[in-house]
Amino acid sequence: MNQYIAKNIRNVVFAGHASAGKTSLVEAAYFLTGKSDRLGSIAEGNTISDFDPEEIRRKSSISASVTPCEWKDVKINVIDTPGQFDFTGGLSEGIRAAGSSVIVISGKSGVSVGAEKAFDAASNKGIAKIFFINKIDHEHADFYKVFEDLKATFGPMVCPIVVPYVVDHKVQCYINLIEHRAYEYKNGKASVVPMPDMGHRLEGLRTAINEAVAETSEELMDKYFSGEEFTPDELILGLATGVRRGEIAPVFCGSATELQAIDQLLNGLIWLAPWAETVAGETGIDNDGNEIKLTVNEDAQTVATVFKTVVDPFVGKLLYFKVVSGKVTSDMTLLNTRTGAQERIGKLYYVCGKKQIETSCVAAGDIGAASKLAATGTGDTLCSPARPIRLPGVNFDLPCYKMAATPKVKGEEEKLASGLSKLTEEDPTVSFYNNEATGEMIVAGLGEQHLETVAAKLKSKFGVEVVYKAPKVAYRETIRKKSKVQGKYKKQSGGHGQFGDVWIEFEPCDSEELVFCETVFGGSVPKNYFPAVEKGLRDSALNGVLAGYPMVGVKATLTDGSYHPVDSSELAFKTAASLAFKSGIPEAAPVLLEPVLSVKVFVPSDNTGDIMGDINKRRGRVLGMEPSGKLTLIEAEIPERELSDFPTVLRSVTRGRGSFTTEFARYEDVPASIAQKVIEEKKED
Repeated sequence: MNQYIAKNIRNVVFAGHASAGKTSLVEAAYFLTGKSDRLGSIAEGNTISDFDPEEIRRKSSISASVTPCEWKDVKINVIDTPGQFDFTGGLSEGIRAAGSSVIVISGKSGVSVGAEKAFDAASNKGIAKIFFINKIDHEHADFYKVFEDLKATFGPMVCPIVVPYVVDHKVQCYINLIEHRAYEYKNGKASVVPMPDMGHRLEGLRTAINEAVAETSEELMDKYFSGEEFTPDELILGLATGVRRGEIAPVFCGSATELQAIDQLLNGLIWLAPWAETVAGETGIDNDGNEIKLTVNEDAQTVATVFKTVVDPFVGKLLYFKVVSGKVTSDMTLLNTRTGAQERIGKLYYVCGKKQIETSCVAAGDIGAASKLAATGTGDTLCSPARPIRLPGVNFDLPCYKMAATPKVKGEEEKLASGLSKLTEEDPTVSFYNNEATGEMIVAGLGEQHLETVAAKLKSKFGVEVVYKAPKVAYRETIRKKSKVQGKYKKQSGGHGQFGDVWIEFEPCDSEELVFCETVFGGSVPKNYFPAVEKGLRDSALNGVLAGYPMVGVKATLTDGSYHPVDSSELAFKTAASLAFKSGIPEAAPVLLEPVLSVKVFVPSDNTGDIMGDINKRRGRVLGMEPSGKLTLIEAEIPERELSDFPTVLRSVTRGRGSFTTEFARYEDVPASIAQKVIEEKKED
């Protein structure tokens, strides 16, 4: 692949709702630019960007992929991203590397939640936004309805560039409003045809463009109000300026599967999308905490950001990076500013789907990949040791859907943990940890499909099958009253016997574990047996009397007892203490405790009532609400037991717009009716 300077590079993320046709659009662009001699299809599982076995099986993207296209001496690094909400990690990676976005929308279903999320992600990153309305050839497609929906959703910044001319629900040609030309497409080939008569509609569309361009400068505004026509150069320059500033979102349309008007989009990316030289520059932080503004200069000190990791059990790690400044070459040594480790660059590649094309250099503004960098991962900055700088990482959604995981084959626990560790490098929206309280390994992701994909990859990549089940809740037990009991252990079996006698007072206290103290007077229990008594009590407290859960908030005071000079032993006093525990705790009003979580739920305002009602059904308490950007923040406390299906319900009610975070708050008494259920469940476990 040829080397390109930053001025001739466009880094573009394709984003949008699932099934809008992003992958098909990537395939069409790749084919049209002459990179492939056949047009792949999702149904046949042979597209350039969906190459993972799980993607082929699901017929849907699950991770970001990079596909460079060369069009009119410009390199367009297309980053295809998943549209399903369970795989938004791919969108986060694509947005981090891109300088502009193409938000793909179905001409049949119109503006959807995925399009809104893609728009917000691009806006938050400050990159250009371009709309492509796909599937225009479908009989149920309605470009103008979708276009009006775009304007209603995203405002006056939406600006038409290419529109279809439709007769009897069939596209006759596509009109480029800037060129004022009509194009007909047959077998992917474009030909200029006479402009059709669109009446007032065409004039209205051209007026929308002129108004958008006029907003980009005072000079153009004056010219517009004076009634003068803009020249073609003024239109293009004004549009490009508006797109680069985020003031204009141009709209293209076509059909990816039929190769209709794809060339119009590629042309638009060349003259509208900001080139890498203007958008790759970023602000980093040096070792002293000072902000450093970087410019895209191939001769400057090297700074690159890693935005994606691919883990292969045989090849190792492959790190995708974008060069922000300078260049990355083979055999170069770069500093990882997060770990402080110096990494020697070995082989470098340009990535094209699953293919890697070896290269000796990746220059400023371009995207490449490096293998076998042990101490580097997604979000890290690699830079010249002479100028340590750290760039912002990748903003991932936090995993919120949790399941307990066990290997299908006993004895493969280490193999499972090793595989999960490697997968978390590849996908930071996956996490796992051992819950010490329940003894379970917990795997967290963004949804049910996400964890299904994790299981499939564990099997295919690392040869370990995983079984999921609902996580156990880490209940506790405590007491609410005082009690005082005797624990006496006496055993005589001929010869030397066993004797231990203690009086223990149990009472509630504020502690995370059993608190032991003694008030023995007169040596009724020798001091050397105190540790044995404490040991017996602590061991007993690991398994409460109600359902066998650990006990907390219990103070046990050794007040009195007796001993035998020959038969007493540490074992005897330990046993006596445990007998006192078993008889004394039931007399002290034992209760079951459950963990209560502090929950922050972000929902659209229209859904606040539904979600608050759902929280109440879960025995939750709503603490308050307040605006949070476009959403409403609901703060609540909900018992952990009631949250198992909350991610699914929240996504369903808000159509994917909602999100939430949790944090442990405290333990509270379990209501009697539910406590009985918990006790029965524990017996069956």
